[in-house]
Amino acid sequence: MSALGALLGQRLRRDRWQLVLWVGGTALLAIAAVGGVQQSYGTEADRQEVLAAVAANPVIMLFRGLPSGAELDAFTLFLILPFLAMMAAFMSSFLAVRHSRMDEELCRAELVAATPAGRTAPLVATVLHGIGANLALAVLVAACFAGAGYAPLGSIVSGVSAAAVGLVFLGLGLVAAQLMRTSRGANSLGVWVLLGSFLVCGLGNALGTPSSDLQRIESSWLTWLSPFGWAENARPFADDVWWPIALCAAVAVALTALAFALQRVRDLDGSFIAERAGRLAAPASLGSPIGLVWRLARGSVVGWAVGGLLTGVLATSLGAVIDEIGTKIPAVEELFAALSKGGSLEQGMVVIFFTIVGVLAACAAVQTVTRARQEETHGTAEQVLAAPVGRVRWLWAFLLVGLGAALAVCTAAVLGAWLGVQAKGADASLAWDALVAGAGQFAAAAVFLVLTALVFVLAPRLTIALGWVLVLVALLLGMFGPLFGLPNWVTNLSPVAVTPVASADGVDVKGLWWLLGVVAAGGVLALGLMRRRELAAGD
Repeated sequence: MSALGALLGQRLRRDRWQLVLWVGGTALLAIAAVGGVQQSYGTEADRQEVLAAVAANPVIMLFRGLPSGAELDAFTLFLILPFLAMMAAFMSSFLAVRHSRMDEELCRAELVAATPAGRTAPLVATVLHGIGANLALAVLVAACFAGAGYAPLGSIVSGVSAAAVGLVFLGLGLVAAQLMRTSRGANSLGVWVLLGSFLVCGLGNALGTPSSDLQRIESSWLTWLSPFGWAENARPFADDVWWPIALCAAVAVALTALAFALQRVRDLDGSFIAERAGRLAAPASLGSPIGLVWRLARGSVVGWAVGGLLTGVLATSLGAVIDEIGTKIPAVEELFAALSKGGSLEQGMVVIFFTIVGVLAACAAVQTVTRARQEETHGTAEQVLAAPVGRVRWLWAFLLVGLGAALAVCTAAVLGAWLGVQAKGADASLAWDALVAGAGQFAAAAVFLVLTALVFVLAPRLTIALGWVLVLVALLLGMFGPLFGLPNWVTNLSPVAVTPVASADGVDVKGLWWLLGVVAAGGVLALGLMRRRELAAGD
């Protein structure tokens, strides 16, 4: 018990700032949802019109929850519950891998296993740590809704639903850490399962059956294959049922038990899915730092680019849906008109979806730069720098490949937007709007690239955490700021919100020159400081 207490305390100390950011960010998202819905959909008639349009055009539910009525509290959860659950899921999956497979990679697990703690106590401590983090998230989310005057029982169900999804992905992260050979592979497996289950839930809701008044939708069987669907079918502030949450808990227990069982039969630092064997002879491309970085990053770049392509298709293929909603609800029409600087509703839709593209491009860029930190902590960077490769040239390779990754995502999104125009017979000018928006979001993604590089040079131990926090803040402000009616100065703190857009009077460059200035200055500063920086191999 003393060993377990020490391990749990070590995890709490190590993760204290990360947990504050994840849990606090989720609570802030809930608060923003309450204020935004009250401002943008203040009347029940507005909310009824939105739900009716959603029932008639269910593709919208790919990015929203399950409609359960037009009451203010139930409508708020329709908009925000999937994203609260997603925040809990990401937090839990990363936490599980960080304290299991990553500790094995860094040889910490072997040292702990040599003490009286053995091999089991660290896994128990990680489980308790994850449960505590999700419990804190549930309490804060429930407090946010209850503090806004929402029903106490529905507020509790809301918080517990989001946390229950987090517990499922805590168990999934522990299993992924047993299966995969590296923390990178385990995190990738967790993220792909998370995104896949989120999409399955959205498709299941889209294929559901609407009620006669179009204010409620019953999920199809497909939704029940996803923990996000279980949380949404708890229907906070409408039915407030607990058994779908119990289903999440049962699956979480089963996954955690499986992780313990797998660890008992696995050698330390071993895995059930072996790494793919390398070639006997390296290709010529690996003879340069750029070729090596591209080899490390190409899989993730392809994944982010596919996400950009799908987002671009949706940006120009939902015009009819937006016309129907916007012409009936003045608040929605004003929102899209403001985003498009007086342009059409379809132009506003392109701006919103390409904000998502900007976040995806930023993720691709940040992930590429954080690989430099991973190479440094794993000791492989030292081997590269022992060759005739300077520090500046090494970092430049990551920056260049990161720019290429962001460009690939934005280019794929523009291609997807063009395909959407062709498929739906939409206004051809939307393809130009998408091109302008895509170019602007590339500039925004480059800002995140150089900022993460600066963190890597100045405070290497904060690279991974702070790099992803910057993207998370940009997502919350840029994507949800306009939706929830936040002040312009708050929304404009996100680079993805100040990119050029095509307006009725031409192209509004907005903050393009500031973005380009930050990219140039940040890139030069990062490369210049890298000349005198020593390797920092510790985590």
